[in-house]
Amino acid sequence: MWDVAFMLSALWLTPLVWSLSEGDGLADDSAALVVYVVLTAGFWIGHRLSSSYLAWCTLAYRPVLRSQRTRFVWVPLAIVVVVFAILMPGDDAVPWSRAQRVLLLASVDAVLIVWHFAAQHFGILSLYRLRTNAPGTAPKRADRAFALGVGGVVIIVAELLAGTVFLQDRWLSAATGAWLATWHEPLQWLLSCVIVGATVAIVVVDRRAGPSVARMLAFLNLATMALLAVWAEPFVFLVVWTSQHWLASVGLTTVVAAVDDASDEPPPSRWYRGWRTISGSRLLPFLIVVSVLLFPLMEFEAVGEAERLSALLPWLASTMAGLLSSSSLALPVLVATGFATAFVHYHLDRAVFRFSDPEVRRAARGAL
Repeated sequence: MWDVAFMLSALWLTPLVWSLSEGDGLADDSAALVVYVVLTAGFWIGHRLSSSYLAWCTLAYRPVLRSQRTRFVWVPLAIVVVVFAILMPGDDAVPWSRAQRVLLLASVDAVLIVWHFAAQHFGILSLYRLRTNAPGTAPKRADRAFALGVGGVVIIVAELLAGTVFLQDRWLSAATGAWLATWHEPLQWLLSCVIVGATVAIVVVDRRAGPSVARMLAFLNLATMALLAVWAEPFVFLVVWTSQHWLASVGLTTVVAAVDDASDEPPPSRWYRGWRTISGSRLLPFLIVVSVLLFPLMEFEAVGEAERLSALLPWLASTMAGLLSSSSLALPVLVATGFATAFVHYHLDRAVFRFSDPEVRRAARGAL
């Protein structure tokens, strides 16, 4: 039940959001939009900070932090410096305007998000493969091909068909757009055949090697979202695709961090002693509270949804207006913070769940 609630949440998010969406679910009073706002407020920022919490605030990762300081300290710091160096100069200070620089970073972010989400699915499949520990279980390469193929390539093509790829009209020629429109339905059926065929193939191989209910559900979880990307309204897919990622990240963080709560090792400093007080069952509520409190500030990054969410939550609109009027630097600082924390999160997620590293496997033993 815990796995379905967090790691495999698309299995219950899909029927929930589908049933609540009215038309495309974009009306300000839509129940699906309300669910999306609740999930965003409760888990979006919490998930983004989860890998930082594991790396810098848990005793389990302290040995890795000390031995791999470049990966866990200097690279994140460099990411923050570069992002602020790109966004903070005014329009007259560099050849590109700040709006153009925001679009540049947003384009990079759009590419990294697809990779980041697909990599998480590969990580979940890897966790279940390692926990099953059955000889002959589907190899690592098959899991990677399924996660990156169905959870990456198929998603990108489906979003191209739906016209929801970031700045799609700028990247694609008019002829390409017309071709996609002409072959829209045949390509939908082709993608569906690819999704179903790949899922059936990997399930058959996995069952022959050593059946695992968790892995079967993980395959179904990803295939469901890929089919949503092909056939559902873009908003329905967006809610399920993003929310399941946040839930999986936060849920896995609580499991890995629980090692600290069960440890008898005394904290070596006030820093770790303070974070120990929220480990265990208190970590999930803590991440939710932090996410809710930071949601109004970080919402500046989600330019496309800001007006819609502000209309639904008047207090958010007033907070944004107050920050913008207080200082001419408020908006660029907040936008830079949003991009910097996103890019650091992509990097640290890879670092804290780098299971090919023996030190990381010891630190993440709660999940293994």
